[in-house]
Amino acid sequence: MRTDAELGEVIVEFVRNGPYVKCSAVHTATGVEVSAMGPAAEPRAVERVAIAKLKRALSQR
Repeated sequence: MRTDAELGEVIVEFVRNGPYVKCSAVHTATGVEVSAMGPAAEPRAVERVAIAKLKRALSQR
């Protein structure tokens, strides 16, 4: 779990599948979930993409 100043609490999960990693981010207050996939060598970059997608998903609600 991580706390973002803009979002609040977010649950982040990583699942590796060969050379790729899937990062899922769930906003705990609303239950909105997004995911992003990318190279396993750069999990933090994939996490940044997932958090950005989550911010966008929440702004469209």
